Order: sequence, then structure tokens, then C-alpha cells
Amino acid sequence: MTLPKGPDSLCFDKDEFMKDDFDVDKFVADCRKRVQLEEMREDLEQYYRLLKTAMVELINKDYADFVNLSTNLVGMDKALNQLSVPLGQLREEVLVSLCVLRLIQVVRSVEKIEKILHQNTKDTTSLETSSPLLAGQILERIATEFNQLQFHAVQSKGMPLLDKVRPRIAGITAMLQQSLEGLLIQGLQTSNIDIVRHCLRTYATIDKTRDAEALVGQVLVKPYMDEVIVEQFVKSNPNGLKMMYSKLLEFVPHHCRLLREVTGGAISSDKADIVPGYDFLVNSVWPEIIRGVEERVPSLFNPGNPDAFYERYTVSMDFVRKFERQCGSQASVKRLRAHPCYQSFHNKWNLPVYFQLRFKEIAGSLENAISNGLEAAPAGSSYHLQVTEVLWSCVCRCWADQVYLPPLAHRFWKLMLQLISRYATFLTEVRTFCLKMTFVFNRYFETISDVLSSVRKMEESLKRLKQARKTTTTSTVGVNAGPSDDSKIRLQLALDVEYLGEQIIRMGLQPSDITMFSSLLELVQEARDLASAEQTGS
Repeated sequence: MTLPKGPDSLCFDKDEFMKDDFDVDKFVADCRKRVQLEEMREDLEQYYRLLKTAMVELINKDYADFVNLSTNLVGMDKALNQLSVPLGQLREEVLVSLCVLRLIQVVRSVEKIEKILHQNTKDTTSLETSSPLLAGQILERIATEFNQLQFHAVQSKGMPLLDKVRPRIAGITAMLQQSLEGLLIQGLQTSNIDIVRHCLRTYATIDKTRDAEALVGQVLVKPYMDEVIVEQFVKSNPNGLKMMYSKLLEFVPHHCRLLREVTGGAISSDKADIVPGYDFLVNSVWPEIIRGVEERVPSLFNPGNPDAFYERYTVSMDFVRKFERQCGSQASVKRLRAHPCYQSFHNKWNLPVYFQLRFKEIAGSLENAISNGLEAAPAGSSYHLQVTEVLWSCVCRCWADQVYLPPLAHRFWKLMLQLISRYATFLTEVRTFCLKMTFVFNRYFETISDVLSSVRKMEESLKRLKQARKTTTTSTVGVNAGPSDDSKIRLQLALDVEYLGEQIIRMGLQPSDITMFSSLLELVQEARDLASAEQTGS
């Protein structure tokens, strides 16, 4: 499409509007370098009017065709229907031809691969006996052709001729995989980076990267793990588990350096020679480690001894963190954490059972302290009651280094709240008991008051009786017969109240804080004074 030409006096080129990278801001900035904004606006309005006129002329030019469009289309549907049948037949013929062409491609690919194999097997020379590097290049050529063969075979699925070619395809597949396995093992054993690169690239070409990772796991990783992961060594040595994990971590830098360099897992890898799509640490090393630990050291996950379980768990999780740091990227770490073996290893640790053992241990100590009642705390303690000191000790133990595990944070938090709630319940029970004790004090006060009142009445009766016996007064004057029974009763009551005060102090309370006890003390003190006065008067 061409735009109408404008006057030469315009401050812009009309072709600027048709460019793919046209930008309004840039256009305005360029125009402002030449003219003022007002002049640019006038030029744009002038060209706008020119465009509008050109559009009207274009519509008028083709107006007759627009008007007659519906008339010209009369009978077109019949013509199209007549074409549908031959077009359908033509489509079927084209599809059949395409299937035949694909089958021809399949046969050609099979023959081409067999020809390459025949060239390298005649004169008693095979892939295994030829130069490893040359063999790797040959396999890469075969893999490229094999990839095309698979594509055409999938497209030709269901064709009878394909079933006749399938045995030849299966033979090529078996030979290719066998040769790749042997060559990859040879490259790893000789540390030949070129051979390893060719093999891994070939595996990727035929979409068999997982087969390569499984082969590395079986041939390279498993023998090392079988040698290092030994339960007897873990049990016989105090630091056996740490030493075993240290040896497992040494495997990656010592035995996977070549693979990581080829696949880009190492920092020093040359990006031009990297073969992407592999993660040997996640898909080869890690599964063999976990499989070996779970099968050969099953006692590792036994939660029977919570202290030993805690030690084994923390050491194992530290190993997992160190292994994650050996991964080459955050994406690799994410793949590791999403791996089934990663989840299986974490699920093996029976953390709920460990928590139940800790729960019984911590909650049991608090219950024992509560059963001892209001026993005083040991000397030098920050608390008055032993149960309070035990509560604080239990709360601290929930978060202690040798007890707390991060995955159980919610459970230990709940346990701490339960401990505090149990202590609060205990205090409520003590408060209820104290209220009952107030009733006891009241009854005790009433009883002592009644006794002292009876003693007082008896004294008054005796005095009246003595006055009635004036004849015997002279004979009794000056005779000291010791404390009377009334005085003994008063003194005994005073001693009982004093002993009660001592028991209150032993409970960590102050007698002065108990109102009724103060009244009781005043009552017996008055009785004691009367007894002393009577004894002095005698």
C-alpha cells in the first residue's frame, strides 16, 4: 500500500508512517528538531485532509464493484458444492501419498542406518574395537538418522508395511543403546570428555536422557554407595554417621567432575560445549544414596531413643543441606526437592512418634511436680514454688537444642501452651482450695471462740462458787497449786494456732496475708494473756 504524496513543504516524510518500527515519540522528537510544534501540527492536519480525500476517491473508484458484490455471488454456493466431492477425493489421495512418502522415508532411514553399521562392521571392525572418538561420532550420526526414523514411524502408525519394518527398527534400537552404554562407560572410566560428550548428546538426540542417568547410577554410583553405606560401621563408631555422610559428599567432586563439566553443572563449564537436559546429581547420585541408606541402614530411622533419634535426624538434615549446595543451580535444587526419593527420605523419619516421646517426658515432669502440691522451690531459685520452676524448665525444654526440631514447631508450640494451661488449671485448683481453707479458718475460729467462751463461763462459775465458800478462803490463800485447767486449755489453743502459722509459712505464704488467721491469732493471744495473768495472780 502506498500513501498519497504530499507537498514538498511538509516537515516529515510520509513513508515514516509505514515503517514497522514507527514510534510516535521518536517521530515527534525528530520533527521538533526541524520545526516548531505549531508548524508540525499544521503539516499533519494538511496531510490528514489529503489522506481523507484520497480515501474517498478510492471508495468512489470501486463503488460499482461494492454494489454489485451480492449480485455476482448468486449461484456461487452451487458451484462450491460441485467442487466439494472432487476436492474430498483429492484430499484422500494426497493423504495416501503422504503416508506412502513417510513409509518410504522410514525404509530409507532404516537402510541408511544399516549401511552405516555395515561400513563399520566389515573387515572384522566394530564400534567397540574402533577408535572411541570415531565410534562416538558414528553413533551421533546414527542417532540423528534414528530420530528421523522414529518421527516418520510415528506418523505412519497403522500402515501394514510398517509392521514388516519393525523388527529391523528394533534391532537398530537395541544395537544403538548397547553401543551407547558401552561407549559411555568407557568414556567415564578413561575420563575422556569428548567421548562422554558425544554419548550424552546422542542420548539426548534419541530422547533417552533418563536411560543415561540410570546407567550412570548403576555403573558409577551404586558400587561406591555399597562400599560406603555400611550399618555396622555406623553403629560401631560414635561419629560413624557423620563420617559416612562425609564420604558420600566426597563422591560428587571426586567422581562427577567430568559429567558436571559436560552438562553444565560445574562453574568452569564452557557454554559452547555444554550438553543440556541432564542432572546427574538429582537423577543418578541422589536416588542411589537414598536407596542405599534406606535399605542398608534401616535402624537410622528408629525413634525409640529420642536423644539418639534427634542426633541422627539433625546430622542427616545437615547432610541434605550440604548435598543441595553441591547442586549447580537453584533449578537443580528445586528438581532435587521435587524428586520422589527426596520426599521418601523425609517421610522415613517418624517425627510424630518422636514428639509423643518428648511429650510424655516433658508433660510428665510437670504432672509429677503438680502432684507434689505447693512444695517450696529449692534454695536459690527465682521462684517460690517448685511447680513454677518445673513449668519454666519444661517450657525451655520445648525449644532446647537437643529437643526441638523445626518440622515439629507447631507441635512444640501447642505443647508449650498446654503446659501453661495445665499450670493455670493447677492455680485455679489451688485458689479453690484456698477458698475452702477460708471456710476452715472460719470454723476453726468459731470452735476456738466457743471453747474459750466455755472456759470463761466455767471460770465465772468457779469464782462464784469460791465466794460462796468463804469459810475455806483463808485456808486456800497462799497455796500455789500450779496452772489451772482453764489456763492449760488457753495455752494449748495458742500453741495450736502458732503451729498452724508455721505450716502456712512452709507453704510459701504469709500468715499476715490471711485475714481470718490474724483474727484467730488475736483471739488466742488474748487467751494467752489471760492464762499468764491467772498464773501470775496465783
